Amino acid sequence: MSRQRFFITGTDTDVGKTICTAALLHKAKLASKSTLGLKPLAAGCDVTDEGLRNADALALMAQSTEVLPYEQVNPVALQEAIAPHIAAERLNKPLSAARLVGYLRGVLMINRAEFICIEGAGGWRVPLNAKETRAEVPKDLKLPVIMVVGMKLGCINHALLTIESINRDGLKVVGWIANKVNDDMEAYEENLDSLKKLIRVPCLGEVPHLANPSVEAVAQYLTLPEE
Repeated sequence: MSRQRFFITGTDTDVGKTICTAALLHKAKLASKSTLGLKPLAAGCDVTDEGLRNADALALMAQSTEVLPYEQVNPVALQEAIAPHIAAERLNKPLSAARLVGYLRGVLMINRAEFICIEGAGGWRVPLNAKETRAEVPKDLKLPVIMVVGMKLGCINHALLTIESINRDGLKVVGWIANKVNDDMEAYEENLDSLKKLIRVPCLGEVPHLANPSVEAVAQYLTLPEE
């Protein structure tokens, strides 16, 4: 059985990583693949009777054919919607790459889903602590990366710097998604064309600005990465 595992990162926060990740899972599910979405670290959680719950993690679970307890999908849940390392420090529960990698290895060892997406938090260099960034997690797991580009002013610089950082860490970007987060972006087509010329990996889709985007709607604009 062919198994695909990807780490999903973004050029910034609020660029549409979660809905694009969920849409990729949905697309794979339509292709009759077993799917699993994981969000190992999430800051910005609601207090529920079952404990802290993050909307992004729940969105990934909704598109996963593999049913896992919430705590395995999102093992580190922080209530405050701020930089994760700051939220953790305020609780005196410092983050570490080894801890996150350990959680993920445990799930990946026992789960045989054909299409697995692990969504990051924020951009590529989000700190975990004073010495480590979140990039250490996909590095340790040697995961191929899919990058979501928030199409807005400055996106070309952000995209190229992100790819440069990923490559420097020894990982490969296998595809990218252009997500039009700003409906009134000037020179959208020119920016998109520039990105296609400068990023030498496949564009997996161009998602237009959608007033009320659904996973199903976004999935229509995406293609799955090659096996």
